[in-house]
Amino acid sequence: MPSTKKIRCLVIDDELPAREILGKHISDVEALELAGSCTNAVEALSFLQSNTVDLLFLDIQMPHILGTNFIRTLKDPPKVIFTTAYRKYAVEGFELDAVDYILKPISFDRFLKSVNKIFQLNLQSTAPAVTESSTEPAHPFLYLRVDRKMVKVLFDDILYIEGLRDYVRLFTTTKTLVTKHLLASLQEMLPADAFLRIHRSYIVSINKIDSYDSDLLEIRKKELPIGRLYKHDVSRLLGASSIYPAAKKNNKESNDMK
Repeated sequence: MPSTKKIRCLVIDDELPAREILGKHISDVEALELAGSCTNAVEALSFLQSNTVDLLFLDIQMPHILGTNFIRTLKDPPKVIFTTAYRKYAVEGFELDAVDYILKPISFDRFLKSVNKIFQLNLQSTAPAVTESSTEPAHPFLYLRVDRKMVKVLFDDILYIEGLRDYVRLFTTTKTLVTKHLLASLQEMLPADAFLRIHRSYIVSINKIDSYDSDLLEIRKKELPIGRLYKHDVSRLLGASSIYPAAKKNNKESNDMK
C-alpha cells in the first residue's frame, strides 16, 4: 500500500504574493504540508541542511542565483516544480528532471494538476515489485476539489466523465462528483491507456464499456453519444477495424441467423 505520509513542501520565491498563493494552495490539499517558505536560494540552502523536504516549489528568476542553477548545486535535490513568469526557462527546467513547470499567476487548477503528477510519481516509486507471490495491482488516483475539500478519486472507480462548460461531473462506481475543471485539462491528468475521449462532452473509462456501435456507447445501461470527430479513435482504440451503425449491425445479425 502507498504511504499516507504527507508530502513536505518548501516554497522558494522572492515575491511575497507568490509565496502566499502557493502556501494557500498547499494548505488546501490534505496530502501536502508546508514545511517552510524562503525568499531566496541562500535561505533555502540553509533550510534544506536542517529540514526534511520532499518537494520544492522553486521560482527561477531570483536574486543572487537562478532557481535552475540552484538545483544544480544540490547533491540530492528533492523533487521540484518550477514556478516562474517566464516561458524561456521551460526547456532548461525539464532538462533538470523537474516534475512540472508552472507559469505565474498560478491558479489552483494548474497547481493541482502538478501535484497530481507528484502523487503518481510517489505511487510508482513505492509500488512493490511484481512477483509470482505479489500480483496485487496499484490503484492510481488523483485529488479533486469537491465542495471546498480535496477528494481522492481512484482511476479504477471512474465510469465516465461529463463536461459542463467550466465544470465536470464524474460518475464513479459509488457516487457522482462535481468539480470546477475544464474537461480537456482533466483529460491530461488521466492515463491515456485507460481513458478515452468519445465526444466533446464525454470521457469514458475503457474497461467500463459494456457495448458500443457507430453512434452510441453504453456503460452500466447509460447510453453516451460518440461524436463524429471521435469515431475513428473509438474504433481504433477499441480494436475494431470498423464500427457498424446499429441498424446495419442488427440486419447483419439477422441475415447470419437465416
